Amino acid sequence: MQDDIMGFSVSPQHEVQQAFATIAENEMQGLPFLHPQMPVYATPFTLFEGQWLGGVLTPWMLSLQLFPGPQQCWEKRNIGQRLGLQLPYGAMTFTVGELPALGQYLSCSLMSPLARNLTVEEGIQLADNCLKMALSLPVTDAAVSRRALLLGQRGQAHA
Repeated sequence: MQDDIMGFSVSPQHEVQQAFATIAENEMQGLPFLHPQMPVYATPFTLFEGQWLGGVLTPWMLSLQLFPGPQQCWEKRNIGQRLGLQLPYGAMTFTVGELPALGQYLSCSLMSPLARNLTVEEGIQLADNCLKMALSLPVTDAAVSRRALLLGQRGQAHA
């Protein structure tokens, strides 16, 4: 059992935000692909089928992340292993990651690197909207593009 990953009894939002803030401060400074104004932001994590799902925005990426939930015990996996998971929105591919402060988790990259013209407010809203989208049933209205949905512009049609 020592190789098993025990679940978080409460949302890991603050631990996730702190772990990635530490990486941003200590390991990522000065890299050319960073979005210089973007903060580290973790959405509120929500339970989905007993696991914690949330969005994570950093100066270098936007991703969905999944952590074991209360009373969950994950089998340790190989770092970099890819898993296909079915979320309400559809199938998504997650990659096993690991950080000392968090243990193993699953991450689905949504944007890396970040668009340079993305404002801080838009980045935070995008992270929140991506989590909502992942937990929502698919949109079948052809008049609503995925980009409009992500940016919260449901009433506008974009090609």
